[in-house]
Amino acid sequence: MPASITGRVGPLAGRRFPVGAAPVTFGRSGDSSVVIASGRASRLHAEVLREAGRYVLYDRGSRNGTLVNGNKVTSHVLASGDEITIGDEVFGFEIPESMETITDVLGPLATVAPGPVLNVTVSGGGPVGLGFALLLEHLMGRRVAITMYDGRWTEDGSRVVWKNEAQGNVRRQQVVTVQSRQYLNLPEEVQERLFGAGAYTEMWPAGPDSVQGYGPRNIRIAYVEDVLLEMANEKSDRIRLVPSRFDPAEQREAVVKDHVLAICEGGRSRTRDHLADKFGAPDASIYSLNGHHVQDVVLGLRVKSDLPDPMAVLLTVAQNRFLLNSLSGEGFLNMRLTDAEAQEVIGVDPVRHVFEQCVASRPCLMGRNDEGDFRCSTHGTLFLPALVKGSALWKRVLEGLVLFGVTEENLSAVTGFRLDMVQRPRFTARLHSATSATPGTYGFLLGDAANAIHFWPGRGLNSGLASAISLARSLSNAWRGKAFRDADFVRHEAAMSMLQYRHKSRAWNAMVTTDEHGDTCAIKDTIAQSIEAAAPDAPNGAAGKADEADLDAFMDRLREVRDRLSPRVPGMPDDATLRDHLRKLKPETIRTLLASGAWDTLTVGGEEVDIDIFYRQISSPAPVMKQPDPRLKA
Repeated sequence: MPASITGRVGPLAGRRFPVGAAPVTFGRSGDSSVVIASGRASRLHAEVLREAGRYVLYDRGSRNGTLVNGNKVTSHVLASGDEITIGDEVFGFEIPESMETITDVLGPLATVAPGPVLNVTVSGGGPVGLGFALLLEHLMGRRVAITMYDGRWTEDGSRVVWKNEAQGNVRRQQVVTVQSRQYLNLPEEVQERLFGAGAYTEMWPAGPDSVQGYGPRNIRIAYVEDVLLEMANEKSDRIRLVPSRFDPAEQREAVVKDHVLAICEGGRSRTRDHLADKFGAPDASIYSLNGHHVQDVVLGLRVKSDLPDPMAVLLTVAQNRFLLNSLSGEGFLNMRLTDAEAQEVIGVDPVRHVFEQCVASRPCLMGRNDEGDFRCSTHGTLFLPALVKGSALWKRVLEGLVLFGVTEENLSAVTGFRLDMVQRPRFTARLHSATSATPGTYGFLLGDAANAIHFWPGRGLNSGLASAISLARSLSNAWRGKAFRDADFVRHEAAMSMLQYRHKSRAWNAMVTTDEHGDTCAIKDTIAQSIEAAAPDAPNGAAGKADEADLDAFMDRLREVRDRLSPRVPGMPDDATLRDHLRKLKPETIRTLLASGAWDTLTVGGEEVDIDIFYRQISSPAPVMKQPDPRLKA
């Protein structure tokens, strides 16, 4: 008869949980071995591991602690008859007499070996790579050793920090929206550090992707990077930070000795491309029209908007030309460009009079200087459209500012993004087979290296975090000190495939629309056609003839969207406020907004991929989620 844990006080009283070779986990998460209903329990609260013939209880950084026989512990070698208290629930630990005889001779806890250590290399230390490392360390503790590489880091005394602009690293100041389905799966200490007062807002309404009343949260990506890197610094005993770019050729011998290589370098991953023969060739045809791979170029405008969030949400969702994602009004206003406009997104060297595409191809950030020009600190170029008197593109940029209540002096920087998607055949690959001297190495694509997604519907970081959560769980569950098998990652590969299908199908619907003939066409082309039709010299042009009709039609759309969102977004503007605001825009702008179409909210806000279903134990009772902590509200 194996050792066992038996419920004594609480909903699980009388239930018995055998303790074998696999870890027994306690927590609120539905994939825990013992699901705790108490709101005082953490998602992963504690676990029991069999180590060197003993059963060791570890507290996994829980908020309220774990008690053994009334004493708070971080680790404890269990003896038969011990009582474990988590929240309001009490469990007893029992070892059959035949097993007690064996464990009596094994000595004190200090002699218990930690067991085989899982060696993991992570290439890329952005939010996905750091989130993966912190979650894996949280799940596995001293059973894992992680080495992380990122060339955007540098050493500052004993700490590793992000390089600044003078050191060649332009920090990302974009605001991202993180879904509750993702951030609730991060360790509680990560949640508490990220979501302090004033660090986030809840601009977007809760929807089908929200869990137990927790809404999506807007937070600045540079702040996320800072917090996660600082937390990784604090765990230097298990997470080693290397401030240099990972080179797959130079690091081959080191990787051969590891069990795992997690590739988190972003959409232009050199490591992924170096290992293309392992992961297979991407397919662009599924995201093509008439044989041409559809690509959007987006102009990112760093702004401060004076509009309240409800109005900003309404104006964003009602059209597909501009998207504002902000934190208390400060963020990026993104402008979808036509192909002709994209050709104008260039910089000019004012000394050499040479044109550069750094703003769109790197991309670089061009900040406003003392003269009011937008200058790239890396290449010394100026943003050409803002310099050219009468630039059609710049006039349309200024119209976007008016739409979202941004004064021209509150536009502080411009940048560009090229966005497209490909279908990837697989995300898991055996890089090196096990030998008598090496453990066998598996490689994994995570984040944008796996699924670079058009950010218009706002799912890129969420898909990346979901992929990191899935892999961390798979590794923690599968690690037994032996070489991994393909079968160990079936759940993870299935989760990745579902993420690719769901998020990219949603993103594709943010890139294309259907014309009056029922044919699929790119939204950017529909915008281009509306601009051409409004030109004074266009056939039957007369841009002003349909001014009121266009305004009325756009108002009808706004009312429809407002009626749908009002139950979830209080404070929506009334008709008079909306009409007065729209009258500030030129007629051709209204026509373009109308032609771009509204967000397909049924697709954008539809059902999410639930990573938990791949790891939830069938025998576990349904998890009980505590209500949102009001202290975490911004």
